[in-house]
This record gives sequence, structure tokens and C-alpha cells, in this order.
Amino acid sequence: MAQVLRGDLLAREIEEELRGRVAAMEAPPTLAVVLVGDDPASHIYVSRKRKAAARVGITSIEHRLPAATDEAQLLALIGALNDDPGVHGILVQLPLPAGMAADRVLDAIAPGKDVDGFHPVNVGRLSTGGQGGLVPCTPLGCMLLLDQVVEDFRGLKAVVIGKSNIVGKPAALLLLERECTVTVTHIHTRGLPEICRGADIIIAAAGVAHLVRGDWVKPGAIIIDVGINRIPAPDSRPMIVGDVAAEECDHAAVITPVPGGVGPMTIACLLRNTLDAAQRR
Repeated sequence: MAQVLRGDLLAREIEEELRGRVAAMEAPPTLAVVLVGDDPASHIYVSRKRKAAARVGITSIEHRLPAATDEAQLLALIGALNDDPGVHGILVQLPLPAGMAADRVLDAIAPGKDVDGFHPVNVGRLSTGGQGGLVPCTPLGCMLLLDQVVEDFRGLKAVVIGKSNIVGKPAALLLLERECTVTVTHIHTRGLPEICRGADIIIAAAGVAHLVRGDWVKPGAIIIDVGINRIPAPDSRPMIVGDVAAEECDHAAVITPVPGGVGPMTIACLLRNTLDAAQRR
């Protein structure tokens, strides 16, 4: 039976540590969250982040803009937040409304306040193994989970399924820094099942429900399931499932659940980045 590695439990431990660090500061850090439009899922995510920030003592300021906001107005707001010494972290909730270029918006955030870790400066620091950058939250959460069950990463074969700038690519870089042998794949990779069968670690971040089947996983492998997919259920309410068919993977050594796995770690790492950004300033 595979060990279930719960991110929600580790996230609570991280929050407790952050609560102590914030309490020792003269003033709490401030996180500015910008939400454009009325995407229901985005409103839920922002609410969760606000509640998590409050639990550790971080001040959260929300800027809610209508979907009709033009890109110039959004960039002006980001510029004002960059210049505000009382704001330590800036997060623009994705996705943005149609017509806005996410790259231009995210690149406008000051690197030192980019708590999502998406700015090219932070990406460059990560890719060169440099210190001082802010690491994307979800890949960082994946590595903190792996640290709970892996003593020595050197030489382990890791397969990352997904090539996004948000998860796949930075996760691969973090694994490389630990001296894993890393293969980056995606849903169009030929022979993907066979590639996965050779993996000691699988990070599944393709956004495809139950993509990874049990016969793709070798006995004793470690699976980090990043996927959050909504599929129809018999009672007509959507079910949330991962990218891995977990019920087929009892022969794995460790697997993260969905929900309750990587998701809570992403928020915990956002809070950690915010505190780190404040202390560096």
C-alpha cells in the first residue's frame, strides 16, 4: 500500500513556522493581491490565500478590478504597488481576461515583490542555480514534499510530465539542482508510459485527468500529483481528481492525494515567499 503524503498537514507545519517569524518582526509583511474579472475559481483561490495570510499574521490587501479594465490601467496599478514601500509582495491572479497579455503584466511586477516567482529575473536566477530569487510556489511545494520522503536525490531518475513555465520547467530545474537525472515530458511525448516506468520520482503536471495509469509506475516509485481536474460524477456534481489514477498505484512507495496534496503547499509557499521578500527588503 502506497504511503499517502498529505500536503495539508505539512502546510500547517509551515504556517506555524511562518507565524513565529512574522511575530518576531517589527511590522507584518503586506501581500497585495490583484484580481481582474469575475472568474469563479479565481475568487475561490484568492479567498483561500487571504485566509491563509491571516492565519500567519500577513496583511493581505485585495484590488478587485472589473473585467472591462484595460491593460494600461492594470499596469498602472502594478507600478503603484511596486513603488509602495509598504507592499512586500504582489500577486496577480491568473487567468486574466481575454485581451490582456499575461507575460507583459507579470513582467511588470518588481522581481523582489514577485512572490509567484514568474518574473524573468527570478526564472533566470533559478535556471542558473543562483541565490536570491523567489521560486515558483507549486514547484517549491513539490520539493518540500519530496524532502519528507527522500534522503538523497543524487542519481535518482525523475520524470516531469508537463512543460509549463509555472510548474513543469521550474520543477525540473529544482530536481536538477538536487542532482537528479531529469526527463521533461508532456502529453505529446512518444513512449510516455515506458519513460515513466523507469522513474524513481514522477511529478505529474499535465492537467489531464488520470493520465498516469498504474502500469506506468514501477514498484517503489514516488508520485507527486499536481493535477486538479474536474470531471463529471454520478450525482452530477463534479469530482476533483488528479493527473494520476491513484487507485491503480498501490504499488508505489508514496503518492500525494488530490485534493489535500500539492494545493495547500502552493499557498504555504506563497506565504513563505512573501515573508522572504519582506525580510530581504
